[in-house]
Amino acid sequence: MESQLTAATAGTDSGSLPPLGWRSRFAWLLNHLFSYPAALATGLVAITSLTAFTRLEDPDLWWHLRIGEAMWNTHKIPVFDTFSFTAQGHPWIDHEWLSELSLFAAYRLAGYSGLVVWVALFGSLTYLAIYLLCWRTSRNALVSLRGGIIAFCFGSVGLSTRPLLIGHLLLAAEMVVLELARTGRTRWLWLLPPMFAVWINCHGTWPFGLAVLGIYFICSFFKSGFGRLVQENVGVGLQRSLGLVLAACAAAVFLNPFGYRLVLYPFNLLLTQRANLNNVQEWFPPSLTEGNTFVMLAVMGGVLLLAAHGRLSLREVVLVCLVSVMVLQHRRMLFVFGLLTAPVLSHYGWGRERKRANPLANAVVIIGCVAAIIWFFPSKRNLQAQVEGRNPVEAVRYIRQTRPEGRMLNEYRFGGYLIWTLPETKVFLDGRTDIYDWTGVLDEYVRWANLTDDPTALLNKYHIEFCLLYRTSAAARMMPYLPGWKKAHEDALSVLFIRDNRVNTSPASIQ
Repeated sequence: MESQLTAATAGTDSGSLPPLGWRSRFAWLLNHLFSYPAALATGLVAITSLTAFTRLEDPDLWWHLRIGEAMWNTHKIPVFDTFSFTAQGHPWIDHEWLSELSLFAAYRLAGYSGLVVWVALFGSLTYLAIYLLCWRTSRNALVSLRGGIIAFCFGSVGLSTRPLLIGHLLLAAEMVVLELARTGRTRWLWLLPPMFAVWINCHGTWPFGLAVLGIYFICSFFKSGFGRLVQENVGVGLQRSLGLVLAACAAAVFLNPFGYRLVLYPFNLLLTQRANLNNVQEWFPPSLTEGNTFVMLAVMGGVLLLAAHGRLSLREVVLVCLVSVMVLQHRRMLFVFGLLTAPVLSHYGWGRERKRANPLANAVVIIGCVAAIIWFFPSKRNLQAQVEGRNPVEAVRYIRQTRPEGRMLNEYRFGGYLIWTLPETKVFLDGRTDIYDWTGVLDEYVRWANLTDDPTALLNKYHIEFCLLYRTSAAARMMPYLPGWKKAHEDALSVLFIRDNRVNTSPASIQ
């Protein structure tokens, strides 16, 4: 009896086992559900969700939905372009097909509301994973919350209705699995091969996940550390498991409908799609005019100080160096930078915090956060206003009413919405920059939009009959001066120009 009581008491103190008796078990459950760490984690979910409710803004959402709908109805993955007239029939690799299915399923289930829930769900899971990683480093709930908020601040650039969000969630989940394995739970590692099999079909960020796994494996061979770096004693069993799982993950990425072509796709993007990388803003280096850049530099400085004071391992330093090189080249990598550096910064902790056993206060915080999420959930009118404020809704309505004939040249950011709402009209280009880079259309469009080429040359080459542009763009200001073009519609966001075929617009007549 005494040994049983001792075991029960030990379970209560460590939090690993509930005490005997239903009342004691219920009290144990309440203490954990309404604990101080749980209250802070709920606050992080509330911040993420309230932000997600305003993020129905990504211009690529619409073509993702259209492709998701096509796969839902036909049970086939598209392998060539059918939405544009400039790249129609060109082979295409839909490297995000599984994410697109999940997006369309959310939309089919609950419309725009389902889409913001999709963002809130995947975003919250991502930051909760970082919160857990920071907790394992610091054992301090406030430090863990700080890490989650740091990751949130860098990740806010990618917190929207796009498959990239699933890729980042899988990266955060991989980090959790690796940390569990590093502390002795090596069986968790075998979750990674099926995770990579899903990952490659959701988004092209999987090579970074494979690189992280490779860094864990390679650094496990350096038993003595370097200089002031913390020594990590990795057992032979974990080292062997890391090697086997790494090989299994590398094989798992070939479990996709496109075979080796999908495996090579991310490398094709980084090595050959120059027009894409040179013209799409998220691939630009960070700008010193943005606040995130200064925070990023401060984080890099903080990591250097930790390394200089002997508080980081070789593994952590290599990971931060890798992601720092990438983020200095592409601002798109800010999200990944936050995910990997937030747990490292948890070494700036305050030690093991004292228990804050106040379930009632914690319950008030948790209930308040949940109430805020429910109260501020956007109405259908609010969501519709978000869509109308960022897309050419009125212009599409005008085109449907007047039905102008011929081919359309559209603003790059309008292409996805036109594919979704005006499927009967082929677009000039949209957010699938890969296919327009391969065909050369993206480079032609950029030169036309920047007014570096004769504007009539592209219009005549593709036999364009009407142009849908941003009202404030340089091209929209230029169009009224071209002979044979007239303004047909204008609203707060867009302007529509139509060719007047009564005017001779050949190069000879213009001269």
